[in-house]
Amino acid sequence: MSRMPELVHLERTADAVARITLDSPHNRNALSRQLVTELFERLREAEADPEVKVVLLTSAHRVFCSGADLSEATEGGMAEGAHRIVELQRLIVAMDKPVVVALAGPVRAGGIGIVAAADVVIASEDATFALTEVKLGLAAAIISLTVHHRMNPRAAALTTLGGETFTGTEAAAYGLVTWAVPADAVDDAVGEICASLATGAAQGLRESKRILNRDLLARIDERGGELADLSARLFASDEAKAAMTAFLSRGK
Repeated sequence: MSRMPELVHLERTADAVARITLDSPHNRNALSRQLVTELFERLREAEADPEVKVVLLTSAHRVFCSGADLSEATEGGMAEGAHRIVELQRLIVAMDKPVVVALAGPVRAGGIGIVAAADVVIASEDATFALTEVKLGLAAAIISLTVHHRMNPRAAALTTLGGETFTGTEAAAYGLVTWAVPADAVDDAVGEICASLATGAAQGLRESKRILNRDLLARIDERGGELADLSARLFASDEAKAAMTAFLSRGK
């Protein structure tokens, strides 16, 4: 039996940064079981490495993440997947090392939960975001744990209820990302922030992150199970199944 190609790569750089790259172009880095499993593994490898001070999460292609893998969701439901994505957000939030996300292109739905879980996010001004769940009879349930913690309430209501596309510049104004910069400046900005963070002492980074994320971590622990169950029920509903099937058919 042939081995499935690796979807998430880990590279340890000489400057104390672990670069984790999503590389699943066939489904635009959708959160498939394989990709989520490998992302867990790479994050834990980076956390366990004493030479690593900063974790950088990026994509090998323009699209950062298209959200849940709808083909898997329509076939097998999201009972397990929803809980795993809650756990993934929790891992990023609870890691002892700062997590930086570099965004050069689109990110949708569940992928925005990963963005919001990270500590620092650098996006191109023309990157696009959309909480598209509402269009499919779903809700931004599990990712609300991190997304609504970062965004100001009015922006959260507008983007969650509307499901419309917004830009990197707007995402910065909403509080979802740290900086929005011109597309050709993303790499330099990411390099600068990673280099700056890497000057911190390991203990200082660990304890500072724990202070910063204490309330978010408590929110995930308190409501994660409830919202994962809600998400699974919505994915299993007739309305959502019909909408997802129609969406997948349009892509063929």
